[in-house]
Amino acid sequence: MNINVNDPPDYSSVPQDNVILEHYGINELNFESIKNYRDKFSSIKPRHPWNGLETKEFLYKIGAWGKVRNTNKEGLTLAGLLMFSEERIITEVLPQYFLEYRESLEEIMTGNWSQRFTSQDGTWSGNVFDFYFKTSADLAADFNDSYTDSSFTQSDAVSCLHEALINALVHSDYYGEGGIVIEKERNLFRFSNPGLFRISVEQALEGNISNLRNPNLFKMFLLIGLCKRTGSGLKKVEITWENYGEGAFDLTQAPESERTVLMLHVKSNLIEEEELVEEIVESDHFLSFGDEISLMESSADVDNSVNKEDNSYNKKGISVSNEDDSLNKGYDSYNNNSNSYNTDANSFNKEDNSVNKENSPFVSTSNSVNSEVHVTNYEKIDITRIDSIDEQKEKETNLSSLKEVEEELWEIAELARRKRRLKPSTMEEIIVRLCTKRPLRLKEMAYLLERTPDGLRNNYLVKLLNDEKIRLKYPDQLNHPKQAYIVVKKQGN
Repeated sequence: MNINVNDPPDYSSVPQDNVILEHYGINELNFESIKNYRDKFSSIKPRHPWNGLETKEFLYKIGAWGKVRNTNKEGLTLAGLLMFSEERIITEVLPQYFLEYRESLEEIMTGNWSQRFTSQDGTWSGNVFDFYFKTSADLAADFNDSYTDSSFTQSDAVSCLHEALINALVHSDYYGEGGIVIEKERNLFRFSNPGLFRISVEQALEGNISNLRNPNLFKMFLLIGLCKRTGSGLKKVEITWENYGEGAFDLTQAPESERTVLMLHVKSNLIEEEELVEEIVESDHFLSFGDEISLMESSADVDNSVNKEDNSYNKKGISVSNEDDSLNKGYDSYNNNSNSYNTDANSFNKEDNSVNKENSPFVSTSNSVNSEVHVTNYEKIDITRIDSIDEQKEKETNLSSLKEVEEELWEIAELARRKRRLKPSTMEEIIVRLCTKRPLRLKEMAYLLERTPDGLRNNYLVKLLNDEKIRLKYPDQLNHPKQAYIVVKKQGN
């Protein structure tokens, strides 16, 4: 678990969403949203007395409608407006109000989202209630058993995603900037909302303690069975998500932007298998000198080996010197009188076509059975060994150069490892310098800089790609298993 707290929490106990908006009435609500809410309420509480109430009275019971006792004035509460109104009306009261869901399951982020909707797009109400159900459906889509293991089930994981979504909605400061942004990526779910916790992060994760900024919103979700009052929701998410490994649950309180960001990292079993295959393939490219010699000497055990018992050139049954089929056999011998390759007419010793002819002898360097290229005699293995030694020396030189490059990369990234907070321009310069040395994959870069892959991709790499300071190694294959970032060389260099 990663917890980053850089500012004291907001301990204010004044709820935000119980404010009564005297000039906002029933007509400011989306009646389809209210109907859907009441249907869900009655389905889980079929005998509840509130099912028979009129709309206004029902809204009053759940906290969406308020009354000012000493003036007899009444109106929607801020919670009722957020939950059931429409985006245009909500922004009259809360100008900064904004909800967004975006999704990209590509390995390399290019700034294009495969799925995206916002409270402003006009295709739906834009209220909190409808946003929850639209978003929760997309969050859970394609999240199947390939993302889970024996430690927890698919149902556990999906339940955590819904809990994290509600947590962002009920703890959000709707007067704050930036809005609520929910992101789904290939290996990450990110829940970001304006406003810091009103209690310490440690208390929030201990459970049983709750200081809600929007208690009426929470009550409305509670009444339709989407959360519990115990204050243990975040703790449940943390415990479940740690099954993905240390650091999978990443909670940040950012004082500069006054935002809370919860990141849930995932790694599917399918992705792990892909990476394992990739590592095996890459490891095949680095055989040591001993491995090469062993492979060469063990060629007698290979099915098609030149020296294999069954197919060997020295095999008794098919040997060049085999008694029955020997080139020196009496009847069909290459020296046979009638068919001999030494006959006057067709002799291979004939001056023009002789096998021993100077230009084309059997011992010719280019075509010789004993030539270095087509050597079949084990006696020639020493020549191959010499070639391998030369190749090994060349490889050792290359490895030495690679080692120097790796050391340079480590030195370039040192500043980023020492300082957790760098100016964006400084970090971008470091990334460009790294990519100048050699193509770097995302996880390599994350390791060198000691940053999360998603943080690098979203905060720096997308911008550098757009600025054409770096480029993708395989621009036409975004999900290429060996995708990497390369520096863009300036013309004239």
